[in-house]
Amino acid sequence: MHLAYPAVLAALLFCTGLYGVLARRNAILVLMSVELMLNAVNLNLVAFDVWLRDSLHAGQALTLFTIAIAAAEIGIGLAIVLMVYRNRGTADVDRLRDTAEGHETAGPNPAGPTPGSANPATGAAA
Repeated sequence: MHLAYPAVLAALLFCTGLYGVLARRNAILVLMSVELMLNAVNLNLVAFDVWLRDSLHAGQALTLFTIAIAAAEIGIGLAIVLMVYRNRGTADVDRLRDTAEGHETAGPNPAGPTPGSANPATGAAA
């Protein structure tokens, strides 16, 4: 078997996953795209292991470690996404950039603070 076939397939899978990470807004779809990228790496590891005829099967061993890391990543990542969804009501990555507590969800007043208004955090006039 030629090495080019699985290498091209892995490159296509990795590019599809990279597009999903860069273009998606939903956090769950971003996690799925990361999993797709990790599976492309696994395909390359196994393909090169078969092509090089490694007696230790290091590529397959590394693939098992990658699968274990991917399972832990998706478990922790999904738990974080679910907690953020419960607290914020959305899994949109663009809306989750400001994760500090105490910030308004509607955003700042575009006209700026009104003259004579007090800062609610410090009580001082603006």
